[in-house]
Amino acid sequence: MSEIKKVVLAYSGGLDTSIIIPWLKENYNNPEIIAVAGNVGQADELEGLEEKAIKTGASKLIVADLVDEMVDDVIIPSVKAGAKYETYLLGTAFARPVIGKALAQIALAEGADAIAHGCTGKGNDQVRFELAIKRFAPGMKVIAPWREWDIKSRDEEIDYAEAHNVPLKITRETSYSKDKNLWHLSHEGLDLEDPANEPQLEKPGFLEMGISPLQAPDEPTYVSLDFEKGVPVAVNGEKMKASDIIRKLNELGGANGIGIIDIVENRLVGMKDRGIYETPGGTILYAAHEQLEMITVDKDTMHLKQKLAIDFADLVYNGKWYSPLREALSAFVDKTQEYVTGTVKMKLYKGNIIFAGMTSPCSLYSENLATFDESDYNQKDAEGFINLWGLPTKVQALREMGKLN
Repeated sequence: MSEIKKVVLAYSGGLDTSIIIPWLKENYNNPEIIAVAGNVGQADELEGLEEKAIKTGASKLIVADLVDEMVDDVIIPSVKAGAKYETYLLGTAFARPVIGKALAQIALAEGADAIAHGCTGKGNDQVRFELAIKRFAPGMKVIAPWREWDIKSRDEEIDYAEAHNVPLKITRETSYSKDKNLWHLSHEGLDLEDPANEPQLEKPGFLEMGISPLQAPDEPTYVSLDFEKGVPVAVNGEKMKASDIIRKLNELGGANGIGIIDIVENRLVGMKDRGIYETPGGTILYAAHEQLEMITVDKDTMHLKQKLAIDFADLVYNGKWYSPLREALSAFVDKTQEYVTGTVKMKLYKGNIIFAGMTSPCSLYSENLATFDESDYNQKDAEGFINLWGLPTKVQALREMGKLN
């Protein structure tokens, strides 16, 4: 421990990382602590962070602006892949690769001896951070206090903070474990640890990115989303970069109670965990993209893509963003998106996304072929097709009847 002179700390200003600064100084022979906050769109959570970090014992705070990198390099490729982990839209998992990469790069640039993080030994994020660090700083020591210290609960963390004069924004009664970025907000802990408890969605202050569907307006909100080769490019006809599209969709979706899920997911370490996730804009984006693929992607490609989406999501969830397989799957996905161009119109109503039409210059849909009216389709062709398609079934039946010649 005495050899650790300088530590780069993944710093959010929350309960875990706030007490890690004094803990590192006490237990690692008073090293210099450089706090690093990855700006992934958590907005007001960055306010006052520098003052707090320095007051708590850090030598400085570095804020790495990672919003567009997260959106363009991780989120949009995952949306194009249709990647969902057990209905979870991967909000926390999307941010971790770019934060871990930034931590590694800053640690190398600052000549740090180690990188520290506040992830628990029970969670997924320890894996996500450390795999990114291994990719970009493979020889760097990692310090994970939750795997070392004697603190066993959030109550004990608060005790430690109070004893070391660490300012907190939470109380023992409101200390949900939360993670926020541009894409989502997660809620875990307290009453949510019992799956029998109904989440307090209507309680003031619980939801932050939107409102409960019960509190949403009685009139629907219409929104249209334009895509070019699977990438969102405009909302209601207004061109904007992808991160701004997510911000706009968050606003529209949040106001209509869109994107709130209550799930018990299977963590990487083997346990089940219950959480409430708010993903208003992301839910709209995924839904619109899937809808547009219905008319622009052929059947065989679509079906294989849907199967591989599970593998893609597993890689993201399990911290393997920077892996050859993920890169290979992204190459496949990019090929499938060549014709995913068009506009999807939706109406948002009390937590529901109701599709209101779509158009594409690359559509595979033919009204002439699908119509119930007269068309160019020759229905007699189906007879020969069915005879050939059903031939193995017929032969098997004849064998069982003893009539096969």
